[in-house]
Amino acid sequence: MSATRAADAADDFRGPLDIARAATVVLDGRDTVVGWSPAATELLGFGAHEAVGRPLSAFLSPLPAEGPLPAASDRPAGAEPPGTSGLSVRSARPGPGPPSGGNEIRLARHRDGHELLVATTVCPLAGGADGTGGAGGLGADSPGRVLVAAELGALRQWESRLALLQGLATQSPVGLAIYDTDLRLTWSNTAYEREIGKPLAEYRGMRADQLYSGGTFVTPGYPKTLDAVMHHVIDTGEPILDLHFQGIPPSDPGTEHLWSCSYYRLQDADGHVFGVCEDAFDISDRQRAQQRLALLVEVGRRIGTVLDVVTTAEEIAEVTVPEFAAAVRVDIARVTVMSGELPATGSSAAMDLLRVGEHSVDPAAADAAEPLYPGAPGSPADRYPPVTYPPGSPQDRSLASGGLVLDDNVLVVPLRVGGSVLGLVTFVRSPRPEVSDRPLSRGPANTFDNGEVALADELAARAAVCIDNARRFTRERSASLALQRQLLPHHVPPQSAVEIAYRYLPSDDVTGVGGDWFDVIPLSGTRVGLVVGDVVGHGLQAAATMGRLRTSVRAFAQLDMAPDELLTRLDDLVGQPLDERPGTRDGAASDAYDELTTGATCLYAVYDPVSRRCVMARAGHLPPAVVHPDGRVTFPDLPAGPPLGLGGLPFESMEIELPVGSLLALFTDGLVEARDHDIDQGLDALGRMLGGPAASLEELCDRAVSELVPDATTADDTALLLARTRQLDEGQVAEWELPAEAMAVGRARELATRQLGVWGLEELSFATELVVSELVTNAVRYGGGPLRLRLIRDRTLLCEVADTGHTSPHLRYSAEDDEGGRGLFIVAQLVQRWGTRYTPAGKTIWTEQAFPPVEFG
Repeated sequence: MSATRAADAADDFRGPLDIARAATVVLDGRDTVVGWSPAATELLGFGAHEAVGRPLSAFLSPLPAEGPLPAASDRPAGAEPPGTSGLSVRSARPGPGPPSGGNEIRLARHRDGHELLVATTVCPLAGGADGTGGAGGLGADSPGRVLVAAELGALRQWESRLALLQGLATQSPVGLAIYDTDLRLTWSNTAYEREIGKPLAEYRGMRADQLYSGGTFVTPGYPKTLDAVMHHVIDTGEPILDLHFQGIPPSDPGTEHLWSCSYYRLQDADGHVFGVCEDAFDISDRQRAQQRLALLVEVGRRIGTVLDVVTTAEEIAEVTVPEFAAAVRVDIARVTVMSGELPATGSSAAMDLLRVGEHSVDPAAADAAEPLYPGAPGSPADRYPPVTYPPGSPQDRSLASGGLVLDDNVLVVPLRVGGSVLGLVTFVRSPRPEVSDRPLSRGPANTFDNGEVALADELAARAAVCIDNARRFTRERSASLALQRQLLPHHVPPQSAVEIAYRYLPSDDVTGVGGDWFDVIPLSGTRVGLVVGDVVGHGLQAAATMGRLRTSVRAFAQLDMAPDELLTRLDDLVGQPLDERPGTRDGAASDAYDELTTGATCLYAVYDPVSRRCVMARAGHLPPAVVHPDGRVTFPDLPAGPPLGLGGLPFESMEIELPVGSLLALFTDGLVEARDHDIDQGLDALGRMLGGPAASLEELCDRAVSELVPDATTADDTALLLARTRQLDEGQVAEWELPAEAMAVGRARELATRQLGVWGLEELSFATELVVSELVTNAVRYGGGPLRLRLIRDRTLLCEVADTGHTSPHLRYSAEDDEGGRGLFIVAQLVQRWGTRYTPAGKTIWTEQAFPPVEFG
């Protein structure tokens, strides 16, 4: 240390009125200067030879009673001495008598003529003059007093520093302690005494590691122990700031605290090291606030990652253990878990709860949170067991009140959304076990403070929002899937005409519904209608539109319309005027309907197992694939036709003959079209897959989906319908041609009765004779010849009468005086179904009769 720095350090340890640094004047009994220090020369400008022998009043005078204090002439005009800014005489000396502390403020005159304020104090000399002019043991000319003086500003600064040190020692919340070079405590302030819980006298001389045994520094890059840190500061002289120390204070043995600590080396006025100063501020509350904020951030990041009620409940339990609680139980209302509905808003106490999420690190805590009546093992709800809490339990009280309940170490928070309670979250903390008579302090405390209760309420509020979102999604998805199941054929009845297999993959994996569709429609004469369609767009709106189109196709097909006529009617329906479309008055829904239906595509085919003929037409859809029995794959050159809703162009049908065992594949573009290849490549791949080694239809469906739609992911909905053709045996069909004459009626009855006998269906002879007689009679009377009578023995008995007329009979009630009109009514009572089918050559009236029940034994 240089001499200058050493002198400055010495001055820091001595006050302005210290005799070693203050202006010192020795006075005799007459207040005549008899001694003058170099510091006095520096303060007032007078040398010792000029001052000695002159009266003190020549240099110092009392303050004036009124008026402002003079400015120091050695400062710019208008400036005031340090510590006297704005002072008046009254404020510098508020009342009679000496100032507090034994100092007196006087007005001093500098040798250059300017005035300055100084603080003075006087000390009598033992055996000196008495200060009144008389002799008090020595003569009046003997030294009697010593006067020291300093600038008032410097004194005020010194006194401020003393007040600051006094405040740090008695009022500061920061703990201050001084350790000697042996690291034994020599002094501490009041805050440190409160931290220790004892007065200073009882722990003075103890080492730091004795006061905070087991504590450690947690700031990376620094020593872990108090001894190592303090020795480093003493040895190097470098201060260490803001180290985080974790330990248990003696005043709070059950709780771990965190302090922000700083260390400085202490030296005396001569530069000798005599210890180290520690200042420590308890930041445990700040740390807990940061931990709570971090937990909230983690909850926001991890909870609600998927729209599933159970997964969300499990995430709540996992994210809060062990950081916030030793065990967490999440109970959700049964209706919310199973169907995504809100619980009834009546009696919350009677809510039917399921345990859907739990996590625990402490078996003791798990026991504290168990319900009174857990679900019975092996029951359907075993995966999510029902829970019932006893009356008066914290959970029961929370359900009854709708608010949180804190009971010792159990905190129950309801999952509230609006006016409904979705369930409960139970946080449990277990008492810490004791080791060597000292409780463990890691992890959260064994009770919940006010901040933690508020945090739990916030956690539950956020979790409730996530669960409510998952509940809404579950409900909407369930509704969407239910709609999809109702709109698509969830069960295709066995068909004599074809063997069926199908697959459906919606591209919207969120709702699980889409706009592609297919259908298998039983038609008269053992024929079957096969249809696939594609609606523009995805999701629920597309599915609803698809449902309307599918219903329309099924209705038109039941009228036995030809494929081209059916598509024409469907196109008219889609392209109907705007004011006739479904939607609201403002047209918003109509616009959505128009966007989804216009441009929809459809392929409709009708296969007849008697003639093995297949008639098909398409509206902007891809043509079907036909796999012949020899494995050859073709895509018929079927006229495309415009998509539905565009209008203006007719639809054309194509009729082809299919050998028995042929495979007909109807599909949507989602199966063969992708971003990485064009549609022709997809069609080639589909043809190779279908034309491969013989396999069942289900295997073919699986193979097509796995190869053409890998990982079941596609940008567009996908529908695939496979149909392997069959032919009715010749013995199942009997057909006759009859003339359009009255005698043909009897002949028809005779032929029908004889054929029923061959088939062993004599029980149906009476009803069949009546049906044949009525239908042939109507054909003779209102139609034209030749007539054709056909009986088909399939799953039912089909009877068909064809003529060249185009008038269709109608069922009606006959009046009492009508001579006719009752025959068709009687036929309708004898058969299951009946209808009319039009052909280019005329019409066919058909009926279906159920076989008589088979008697066993």
